[in-house]
Amino acid sequence: MELTATFHALKEWAVAIQALEAGKTIMLLRKGGIHEQGGRFQVAQEQVLLYPTYEHQQPFLLKPEYANRVISVTSGWHPERICIGSWATITNILPISEENIVNQLLPFHIWNEHFICDRLKWKPRQPLFVLLLRVYKLAQIEEISYRQEYGGCKSWIHLEHPISIENAIPALPESTYNQIVSEISHIIGDRLYTPSK
Repeated sequence: MELTATFHALKEWAVAIQALEAGKTIMLLRKGGIHEQGGRFQVAQEQVLLYPTYEHQQPFLLKPEYANRVISVTSGWHPERICIGSWATITNILPISEENIVNQLLPFHIWNEHFICDRLKWKPRQPLFVLLLRVYKLAQIEEISYRQEYGGCKSWIHLEHPISIENAIPALPESTYNQIVSEISHIIGDRLYTPSK
């Protein structure tokens, strides 16, 4: 049965979501929030709304063309109204630990070498997860009220009300998306896998 609405959401820096929606990237790099279940990153849902966050965006961890889009906010700040403009299917998940592999992926995401180094060193026994997302822009941007349970260092949240994803438009044509996935797969070899359905 085709999904028509969902309340599952993945939290990510607003600048990253903007790049995903614009088709500038299909990749996110995650190691999990402080409050992840069991202290480890896990993909809770494969089809998720993209929930923009602002508090922890760090311009010095981004490539220059994205760093200048970040507006600094004070610790604990959040907008009272959140704009949800897209959803995504997480098509591939890849845990990697080798710095040389991660460095080869640099052209495919928005972060710089400092971010990669920082992420690999934090919890070094845990891998860095590469997520590949097929992103769709909602037919109309949905504005929702901020709720306290949406805050905190966690990746996955459940919105109070589901949001329709009907008539959403792909950020990239399927052929273009598949080509990028193929290029990434060539770099990382046969370790690229698709989540089980």
